Amino acid sequence: MLKVAITGNIASGKSEVEKIVSQFYPVYDVDKIAHAILGNVDRKALGEKVFSNPKALKELEEFIHPKVKQEIINVFNGIETERNIAGLIAPSLNKNIIFISIPLLFETGFEILFDKIIFVQCDDDLRLQRLIKRNNYTKEYAKKRMNSQLPQEDKIKNSDFVLNNNSSKEDLKAQVLELLKILG
Repeated sequence: MLKVAITGNIASGKSEVEKIVSQFYPVYDVDKIAHAILGNVDRKALGEKVFSNPKALKELEEFIHPKVKQEIINVFNGIETERNIAGLIAPSLNKNIIFISIPLLFETGFEILFDKIIFVQCDDDLRLQRLIKRNNYTKEYAKKRMNSQLPQEDKIKNSDFVLNNNSSKEDLKAQVLELLKILG
């Protein structure tokens, strides 16, 4: 089984890539797995707290990252849990490749769990616009969220494939389908 990570910084278009890939292969979303671990938490309030308080962010990461890592390992070992099923975007159509969508892949050091890494790249100005529009963030808060992640350039250097999402959904879909031919 080929273990593939889909990653990209906030508002890069990972969700769109997930939707396309999920038509052919199982895709698990680590954000959904993390939400299942945390339970019914007000994500907006939690985000505002931890992204303005480095100590609180570190404490949250120390709590959640080991649990998320175990759920990823469970997925790869075929062990279904309530948490990783919560993160399943697509039914298990073709299990020779499993995709995990994981925004903080490099920040967590989880890249070692994967055989291949796909990075979804999008210009920072466009990501900022998307984030403000999608989440109704202020420009200042959106930049704070963007700056909490490693720079895209660093991640691109450590990825096997880069999808450019500065154009249309159709262009992104064409790139994804071409990549699936290579992987599949």
